[in-house]
Amino acid sequence: MQSPENAEAMLQIAADAAVSKGGEDLVALNVSEPLPLVDIFLLVTGNSERNVAAIADEIEDRLVAAGHKRVRREGRAEARWVLMDFGDLIVHVFHGEERVYYGLERLWKDCPVVPIELTEGAERS
Repeated sequence: MQSPENAEAMLQIAADAAVSKGGEDLVALNVSEPLPLVDIFLLVTGNSERNVAAIADEIEDRLVAAGHKRVRREGRAEARWVLMDFGDLIVHVFHGEERVYYGLERLWKDCPVVPIELTEGAERS
């Protein structure tokens, strides 16, 4: 990992934001070995296009408020798979059907899982 502390801090913010908007099945993968420019992938599932968009927006808002810059965002208009690149952390917010179809967990199965500990009081809004 390039800066594990930064990536893990970003992961914490993103995970709490996702859960606050109803994000489910959060999985974080350490992809730093095969992808030297990225440390962590966070995968999140939303239950509708509206929910996917809300989760993505909340994650972006909280990371930007914490001083992290978004490098790129794709898929927000369709809100079936929103990809947000924050440098050390890449967030994938999927509609349930897309998550199953693309199966990123299978593609990156050799990468270690990063434990996610939600902040106490992280609640759905």
